Amino acid sequence: MNLQQLRYLLEVSRQKLNISDAANALFTSQPGVSKQIKLLEEELGIEIFIRKGKRITGITKPGREILSIAERILNDTENLRQVGKEFSGKDNGSLTIATTHTQARYALPEVIKKFVASYPNVKLALRQGSPSQIAEQVISGEADIAIATENISQHDELATLDCYEWNHCLVTPPNHPLLKEKKVSLEKIAEYPIITYDFAFTGRGKINTAFQAANLNPNVVLTAIDADVIKTYVELELGVGILARMAFNPKRDRNLRALDLSHLFQPSTTRVAFRKNEYLRGYVYDFFEMFAPHLTREQIFKETLNKSLSESS
Repeated sequence: MNLQQLRYLLEVSRQKLNISDAANALFTSQPGVSKQIKLLEEELGIEIFIRKGKRITGITKPGREILSIAERILNDTENLRQVGKEFSGKDNGSLTIATTHTQARYALPEVIKKFVASYPNVKLALRQGSPSQIAEQVISGEADIAIATENISQHDELATLDCYEWNHCLVTPPNHPLLKEKKVSLEKIAEYPIITYDFAFTGRGKINTAFQAANLNPNVVLTAIDADVIKTYVELELGVGILARMAFNPKRDRNLRALDLSHLFQPSTTRVAFRKNEYLRGYVYDFFEMFAPHLTREQIFKETLNKSLSESS
């Protein structure tokens, strides 16, 4: 038994039991993957996969246990490497952040600037995607941490921590009638075409919930994953925009005006996530604290421990 065989097992599982795709992902040959898995099955004396001819069609009950153990072994192996890196070169390494456009464009720039200044030898990478995509990137090991508002707390494989709360604003052209309202209502907003986020992004669920509770059916004429796209079409007077308050800057968005909507929508919470039982380098803890000052190393240990205890009880 060796680590390479365990990697082959997990990759076949990740690739939906397609050995060819697993071999391509591992930069090796399909016969090589098949042979190593067969050798492992023979050594253990059980079948890990269910086969129909040469095709793998399922995972046996003991196979699922083996896959779970293999994942833990490989994760602990990587943790050992990270411990070595931590003490042999504290300020060297890499950090891949998977996040949404809104976080990458509006919440992270100053944090990343500060982090790069503090850790110039750490290779930093940003990956953008939907909340579900970035969660999967962290689970699979393609990224180290995820930052998003929706969905990432729903994955059992991830530890999640609350960073900050935020709300939405309404953006309009400079002379729009809604700007005369002292405290704009959902009913008034619903009188106009609306441009806002795609359902999977940036608190869209809170927007839908508020309109539904008021028995209103807003005319959403355009959705996007990008606040800049929303603002562009508001400038063209195709509708009023509902977007994250952090995405509006009066100096930059001089052709638009904004109204606070915190009285209409429940606040949204941005969270960071990482794989459970993952060994985090010291500079990752520093990044968390730069992004959300209350997330000190001690607080992260406390929160993750408490959540682990509540889940096991």
